[in-house]
Amino acid sequence: MKKYCAVMIILCVFTTLAFAQSKHPLTFNDVVAMHSLGDPQISPDGKWIAYTVTVVDKAANLSNSDIWMVSIDGKTSRQLTNSPKGDSQPRWRPDGKVVAFISSRDGVPQIYILPMDGGEATKLTNISTGARSPVWSNDGKWLLFTSSVYPECPDDTCNQKRAEEWDAAKVKVRVYDHLLYRHWNTWSDGTRSHVFVVNARDGGFRDLTPGDDDAPPAALGGFPDYAFSPDGKEVCYVKNTDPVVALSTNNDLFVVPVGGGEAKRITTNKGNDNNPVYSPDGKYIAYLQMPRAGFESDRQELMLYDRASGTQRSLTVNLDRSVGNIVWAPTSDRLYFLCGDEAYQSIYMVSIKGGDVEQLTSKTSNTGIQISSDGSTLAFLRQASHMPSEIWTMGVNGKNPHQLTFTNREQLAQIDMNPLEEFWFTGADGDKVQGLIIKPPQFDPKKKYPMIYCVHGGPQLAWNDTFSGWNSQLFAARGYVVVMVNFHGSTGYGQKFTDSITGDWGGRPFEDLMKGVDYVLANYPFIDGNRMAATGHSYGGYMMYWFMGHTDRFKCIVALAGIFNAESFFGSTEELWFPEWEFGDAYWQKINNYNKWSPHRFVKNWKTPLLVIHGQNDYRVDLSEGLQAFTAAQLQGIPSKFFYFPDEGHSAMKPLNIEFSYKTIFDWIEEWTK
Repeated sequence: MKKYCAVMIILCVFTTLAFAQSKHPLTFNDVVAMHSLGDPQISPDGKWIAYTVTVVDKAANLSNSDIWMVSIDGKTSRQLTNSPKGDSQPRWRPDGKVVAFISSRDGVPQIYILPMDGGEATKLTNISTGARSPVWSNDGKWLLFTSSVYPECPDDTCNQKRAEEWDAAKVKVRVYDHLLYRHWNTWSDGTRSHVFVVNARDGGFRDLTPGDDDAPPAALGGFPDYAFSPDGKEVCYVKNTDPVVALSTNNDLFVVPVGGGEAKRITTNKGNDNNPVYSPDGKYIAYLQMPRAGFESDRQELMLYDRASGTQRSLTVNLDRSVGNIVWAPTSDRLYFLCGDEAYQSIYMVSIKGGDVEQLTSKTSNTGIQISSDGSTLAFLRQASHMPSEIWTMGVNGKNPHQLTFTNREQLAQIDMNPLEEFWFTGADGDKVQGLIIKPPQFDPKKKYPMIYCVHGGPQLAWNDTFSGWNSQLFAARGYVVVMVNFHGSTGYGQKFTDSITGDWGGRPFEDLMKGVDYVLANYPFIDGNRMAATGHSYGGYMMYWFMGHTDRFKCIVALAGIFNAESFFGSTEELWFPEWEFGDAYWQKINNYNKWSPHRFVKNWKTPLLVIHGQNDYRVDLSEGLQAFTAAQLQGIPSKFFYFPDEGHSAMKPLNIEFSYKTIFDWIEEWTK
């Protein structure tokens, strides 16, 4: 018997080793081959969840989305649409008999209606400027949508004519006489985002928010930033009416009768108000508010507007976290919402009475929460650093979490990835700072591994336990230990911690990052301190240039879309409230602040090999920032390269460009660390 057991143990060991060896490290092809799930929507009867599945076609250098649905028990799933032009934003009609969605199958995006008892989807809207983000009225007779139109045009014929005239013009020049004239990665073309209402029977539509303002706003809004009242008589929407939107975060809530009429402003807070959601009983509008004007990363509180009295109050005054993605319980007595919680996205619940909140999840990253019409079940997306998003459900008490979809299960079973691990250390001001580490595949603690230090952007963001975005698993797959630190300024650790970076860009964050390196070298003997590289994007790119002037402990640096010269950044970025808040005012008012924290003033200290990556259409951090940094490195004889994408903005979006970015970074880091 003992001999038999010994043989079985040996066989089990060999089987385990063979299985491990059959797996391979994650590759970029693995990432693009995985299907990306999003936008879960529970059917009115609670039996189904509609959602989107996005598939990347690397050869065609694009992606495409279709709509699927899965039964609430996860036993059945089926594809609802199959269009090469993309279908998205499924929305159940309140009776559950049809699904409205957005599709570009006939050119510009329009609302389509798909019957659930069989039959083909039919096009509802036919507006030349396209329709997006549909919202049903409770009686199923109307939908809201948004479209970007010329504010001076009285009808769609005028909009279509204006677009045709521009296409036919031999001289294509635009004249600007005010800010904001470009945003993110596009120049203003004279159109404004407006909210429309469309008849669900005949497709007739009208503009509910005419005028020379964006509604929803151009920046810092929620999604979709408009909603029907339960009785279908009123629409609440978000708009910024300040004269210089480039300097303003002052989004406010307005209400307007569905039949037309004068809009009424219902919030007067000077900060950012957004994401209105009516209570099912119609008594309240829940929304999100940032109190401080000009600050895009203030603590976002969950507010309650009483429609009868016109008064507002905060429901999360005692919660030191920023709220997002709010949903009402059908009983109108409580709300569910998401908060960044350290390196995770947690689900919370609060009564309309306010006070203490109840945390329903922890140590998991969740998005897109929805609630069933009977108030018993929450549906949401959950992901981790080693798992793309899948659809989950759980009880509204946080119990019985259940994974419904396993879209990438077979592929994941073939890939060797290690989960993210946490560590804590003492950073600036004696505060506890969280770090994250991912070990490479086939990890052997007796070996020495090179390290890649990833610095997040924002700067008021955080590294989370997520698979999407900047994929740290791809770095680990190349045989590196990946280390990430949520330094002072990161979100999810309380507002004081987030605020601490303002006016101190190269101070506490840099101290945290250096102490983080010290900690991992002292506590993880498998990290080779002589083979470390660092990389960062946006503010992370800024920190790479700051590293260049303040430390030589890295073998090479990779800066993507980074701020090099704080003064020129102010003059070329679009959302001017950001540098004004972070540095105290315009550079001619606070030049000492800009000079103190500008990497370009320390180029005389540069020694480390530098790779710079930047896109032509980056209007958040202008291309000139990358050009200046590369010039400084070249003129000092520092090994350096500049990679320029003429067709990308602040981040690469096209699959082949993303692949090229990763390869470029891998090649550069391996050249200097291996």
